[in-house]
Amino acid sequence: MTFEEFSGQDNAAATGDRMQSAGTALEELLVSAKKQDCLTVGVYESAQVMNVDPDSVAFCVLATDEEYECDIALQIHFTLIQAFCFDNDINIVRVNDIERLADIVGSDQNEESKDVHCMLVTSPSADSWKDSALERLGLFCEESRNVYEWVPTITLPER
Repeated sequence: MTFEEFSGQDNAAATGDRMQSAGTALEELLVSAKKQDCLTVGVYESAQVMNVDPDSVAFCVLATDEEYECDIALQIHFTLIQAFCFDNDINIVRVNDIERLADIVGSDQNEESKDVHCMLVTSPSADSWKDSALERLGLFCEESRNVYEWVPTITLPER
């Protein structure tokens, strides 16, 4: 076994742990933000918040699954949202499980289905809301950018 093979195995295990930790942190962040009314759900609702008060946006989640991968309009929205986030130093991640996200943010089957393709975590002022999950996700995004993964994909933990 070469050193590269050996370090690659360690790297793969560390990446798996990082992804699991990031998934747990994202779930904690979304639940906490929803309780504190700091969560904006929906592509158009998120665009409105970004337009009116971009400084309040602390974190962005883009979600898609196989059903929506070929939706050109949604991909254009994603590209514009990503560009906005990059320009304004907002951490951003992708999630490939829309149903799980809908469960986390509480979209009921009975009420009109929420558009969970884009979610923003906002904070009313810079120092008023600190969350350890937000800090862990910020670190995860920074580590991902260091290896040229500009919009990392997170896998949410199973329930």
